[in-house]
Amino acid sequence: MNDFPEILGVYSLQVEAEVGTGTTANARETITYWYARHLADNIFEIQPLNAHHVPSGIRSTLNEMDFLKQYTPEPSYYRLHTVPAMETLIRKIDMGQKAFSEGKLDEAEAQFIKALMIDDKNIEANYGLGEVYSERKEFDKLKKVLNTLLGLDEAFKQEHRQKFNHFGISLRKNGHYDESIRYYEKSLEIEKSDENVYFNLARVFFEKGQNDMCIQRLEDALKINPAFVEAQKFLKYCQKHA
Repeated sequence: MNDFPEILGVYSLQVEAEVGTGTTANARETITYWYARHLADNIFEIQPLNAHHVPSGIRSTLNEMDFLKQYTPEPSYYRLHTVPAMETLIRKIDMGQKAFSEGKLDEAEAQFIKALMIDDKNIEANYGLGEVYSERKEFDKLKKVLNTLLGLDEAFKQEHRQKFNHFGISLRKNGHYDESIRYYEKSLEIEKSDENVYFNLARVFFEKGQNDMCIQRLEDALKINPAFVEAQKFLKYCQKHA
């Protein structure tokens, strides 16, 4: 099995539901569409498609037997609807990231918003829009994006680590300390053994002038990785200037 999930495409799920009550009750089939990936030998992942035909929302896993029994492949639907919609979504995100890297914040904002109109839970687009608002110090807009990200556990997982790190640094460098703390503490709820998150949290507390909290977080980082040189140096500095 490849290290990366195998994209299987779109599958449909037919469910029979009873409509009405008493003598007027009758069975009706409903069809929903799902984006499917093969994660491991006997593990399949499904994610619902939204109104724009792109995968969005909570992912679920099931074994091979249940997947094959319940879900039906829909290659035409995937080719005609989902692939073009996902290509458009990716293009908007790429344009937003390019504009942001060039310092064109208004254009970046517009492209990320267009992407979120296709999938309001898209992690890359939310991170991108959050960085725009962080740079522009638009607190109310930033808070809304941050609240969205805090509700998406996927945003804190390994596959999005690069975006996670960039956004955290942006929050701290632009003085959004309380938001940084909420952000990193949410990450620690999901993954408690990442010494880098404790280290970054320590830097936030240091810049807030909360030296005791900074020292605590550095000690937490060193409990996980005693050989963490930057944390060792930072801790010595903080203890010296306590």
